Amino acid sequence: MSEPASPSEIEQGEGRPIGREPVFNMPPVVLAVIGICVAVHLIRFYWLTDDQDFSLLIRTAFIPIRYSGRFDLDFYAFSSPFTYAFLHGGFAHLAINMVWLAAFGSPLANRFGALRFSLFFAATGLAAVVLFWAMHPLGQAPLVGASGAISGMMGAAARFGFRTDRSSGKAAFAGAPMPMAAVFRSRGVMTFLAIWMVINLITGLVAFAPGIDSQIAWEAHIGGFVAGFFGLRVFDRRQRRMSPWPEACRPKACPRS
Repeated sequence: MSEPASPSEIEQGEGRPIGREPVFNMPPVVLAVIGICVAVHLIRFYWLTDDQDFSLLIRTAFIPIRYSGRFDLDFYAFSSPFTYAFLHGGFAHLAINMVWLAAFGSPLANRFGALRFSLFFAATGLAAVVLFWAMHPLGQAPLVGASGAISGMMGAAARFGFRTDRSSGKAAFAGAPMPMAAVFRSRGVMTFLAIWMVINLITGLVAFAPGIDSQIAWEAHIGGFVAGFFGLRVFDRRQRRMSPWPEACRPKACPRS
């Protein structure tokens, strides 16, 4: 994936060629999310005792059985579907998620802006836990990690066909999102969707991932992905000002990834 461009580069890209984009050009909102996740994990690992960490998990991780009707719904019942994304099960889990967040979150944040990106992060993370709860309504194991929201970013990326036209000075995810008909006719996008789904099912059902001992919540990944894939236009303020894809676009004529 190409490095993200700043909003000014996106606007000026067609008028003149631009220089090579910096490798580390993450928007402040993405850096803030990464910083919070890293800080929370370091505090849990180096500062809190085991009892304090357990108490933190009970309050801030997503626990499905909390909503079974057996317990009173307190403040944490409404906040944990969002705060769970800032917790991680280990350093490997944290590192993997932060790398993917930087890769997929940066171009989306450049396109959306800080507020809409934050809302997108919250909405896809919420969609992730909704599907996880639907599959495990009496589950007692805490769900943690930003991978549900990151999966939503991957779903949004698929709507752009992973187009990166560096020759015209445009950043990743520039231009209008692909119409659904074009998405499902794109061989590259459909291959990505199939591979992504298979990998998530295998890692979740077999419970295997490098450096991660606990089970992978594949249900949360799918919930976030679907929300990002179908809900992109709700958060994309720029798509209304862009030229729509041509009505006569056919599989051979449409841009492919």
